[in-house]
Amino acid sequence: MPNLFSPLALGAFTAPNRIFMAPLTRCRATAEHVPTALMAEHYAQRASAGLIIAEATMVIEGNSSFWMEPGIYSAEQIAGWKLVTDAVHAAGGRIFLQIWHGGRACHPLLNEGAQPVAPSPLPILGDEVHTPEGKKPYVMPRELRDDELPAIVAGFKMAAENALAAGFDGVEVHGANGYLLDEFLRDGANKRSGPYGGPVENRARLLLEVIEAVVSVCGSERVGVRISPLNSFNSMIDSDPIGLSTWLATRLNDFNLAYLHVMRSDFFQQQSGDVMSPVRAAYKGVLIGNMGYSAAEAEQAIADGKLDAVAFGTGFLANPDLPARFKAGAELNQPNPATFYSPGPTGYTDYPTLTAAQ
Repeated sequence: MPNLFSPLALGAFTAPNRIFMAPLTRCRATAEHVPTALMAEHYAQRASAGLIIAEATMVIEGNSSFWMEPGIYSAEQIAGWKLVTDAVHAAGGRIFLQIWHGGRACHPLLNEGAQPVAPSPLPILGDEVHTPEGKKPYVMPRELRDDELPAIVAGFKMAAENALAAGFDGVEVHGANGYLLDEFLRDGANKRSGPYGGPVENRARLLLEVIEAVVSVCGSERVGVRISPLNSFNSMIDSDPIGLSTWLATRLNDFNLAYLHVMRSDFFQQQSGDVMSPVRAAYKGVLIGNMGYSAAEAEQAIADGKLDAVAFGTGFLANPDLPARFKAGAELNQPNPATFYSPGPTGYTDYPTLTAAQ
C-alpha cells in the first residue's frame, strides 16, 4: 500500500504514514475529568499512527456530556495530558488534542444541575445519556445570548494554550456530531436570528471565530477542524449539507490549516450523499476522510487524489498496531462495544498486537 504508507506534510510536521487515529471518547478520565496513566498507556500503544487525534476534551468546566471524559481547563488536567503526550512522543508518535464544547448534549446530572446551552431551545430527541443515576433523556437546552458567545470563544482559546502547555503537537477544533459548534453550523439545530443565525455565513460565524482564536495561539499549521455534514447523531440535520460543506471548505482555505477532517456519512443512514467530492474540489489543503474506510478503499482514495489521509476509529480502538496489520495484510481484532465506555483496562489497553498474538 504505497500511498497509505507514504509521508504526508501536515502543517508543522511530516506524518510518516496516512493512517490516522480518529478521536474516540472512551471515558477513562477521573471524575474530575483528569487524564490518567492508563490513558497514557492507551495512546502510546497507538503511536505508530501517522497522527493520533485524542478524544473530545472539554474546553470549559461544567459542560460534561460523557461523565468521565477529560478536560483541558485546569492545572491538574494539563499535567495529566502531559503524561499522555510524553508517552506518545517517547514512542515516536504525534498527537493533536480535539477541543470541544458539548452544547445541548450536556446534562444537568453531569454538571451540578446546570441547564445545557445551545443556539436554539431544541432538545436532542430519541436518545439517552449515561449519568451517575443511569441512562436519562436529554433535557431542553437554554438558548445562548449573543453576548455570551465571546466567553465560549475565549474558552477554546485558553484550551488551545493549555494543550500546547501539555505538549500536544496541535489541536483539532470539534465542529461535528451535534455538539455546540455543529449545532450553530447546521440549520436543523440553529433557528436563531441575528448575527449567528439564518444564512450559512452567520451560522458558521461561531466556528470561524473559534478557529481564528485557536490559530492566534497555535499558528494555523497546528490546527485542524472536524465536520460531519451528513451525520444525524444527536438529532442533527441540515437542509443543504452539500452546500454547507462546499461553502465551509472554501472559507477554510483562508486559514492555511494543518487539515480538514470530514466524516463522510451518517451513523444512522438518515441522510446520504457524497460530501467528499465537493469538499475535495473546494478545499485546497490536506483533506482527511473518516467513517467506514477499509485499508483497500483508503489506499485507492489516496491514489485517486480524493483525499490525503484516512482517520480510522474502531479499527484503532481494537488494533493498537493497525498500520503494521495493514502492511502485513493481517486479520484485525474485533472491537467489543460493551467496553467502549467502561472503566479500567479491559477493552482499552488489552487488545493484542501482532507480536503478542504470535
